Amino acid sequence: MSKRIMFTGGSGKAGRHVVQYLVEQGHQVLNLDTKPLDNPKVRTLITDITDSGQVFNALTSYMGLHEFDPSLRAQPVDAVVHFAAIPRIMITPDNEVFRINAMGTYNVIEAAVKLGIKKIIVASSETTYGLVFANEPRNPTHFPLDEEYDVDPMDSYALSKVVNEKTARAFALRSGADIYALRIGNVIEPHEYEAYIPKWRADPEFRKRIAWSYIDARDLGQITDLAIAKDGLGFQIFNAANDDTSADLPTRELLKRFYPDVPVKGELGEYETLFSNRKIREVLGFKEKHNWRKYA
Repeated sequence: MSKRIMFTGGSGKAGRHVVQYLVEQGHQVLNLDTKPLDNPKVRTLITDITDSGQVFNALTSYMGLHEFDPSLRAQPVDAVVHFAAIPRIMITPDNEVFRINAMGTYNVIEAAVKLGIKKIIVASSETTYGLVFANEPRNPTHFPLDEEYDVDPMDSYALSKVVNEKTARAFALRSGADIYALRIGNVIEPHEYEAYIPKWRADPEFRKRIAWSYIDARDLGQITDLAIAKDGLGFQIFNAANDDTSADLPTRELLKRFYPDVPVKGELGEYETLFSNRKIREVLGFKEKHNWRKYA
């Protein structure tokens, strides 16, 4: 069923693939970003998410492609997908990472809720588990990393994502809207496999900090679409990852070699991801289409 979707950050690495997937499913998308998106089926409205007034105005804008269209009247929005953010540490000063990410998310969720939009998807991050940007390598309390884990990051980026999840929960409680946070893993674009896979095989330790997780950008599109379609869950957190680790070594061998002292809860498949995607498979019906081994 076609929906009208406001998408922030659609010009970014993950966003452009997710936007393309949503368009291919028949949805109408308006991209809210500070940079244009090179997609003939999607218009970009230049928007600063840290400016609450701009966000309110953008979410009530006409979504079509051309200023000479027969009607320029804005129509009701079915969903907001919020990906816009500073994407990691070491790009801007830490306080600026936190300010933009935390206030930007607050502004987007507040505007969507006050405008009566009942479905909001926000991009959270695997970094919330506290491994990726820790000052020194650290062990988690257990594997696999699932949505019930007590997240405890120390960096400004992951902290902003934890705050965003709390913001989403608060607005879901007060409004009754469905607000789902996707803890997105390491995004891999289709063209990147050729260069990355040899490196994954040659040095498995390099990806230890992300527990060898990844998410194909196109499969992230599927997850986002499934989240938009799934109603009635209130506030939810979903890990967004592919089924396998990004290593040739079986999962048990990775743990034995690189995390020998970390307890494991439950049984794991031979190559099963340690950044658990069981919830998106069981609740949203995710079925990966782009396992990295297909491109090896």
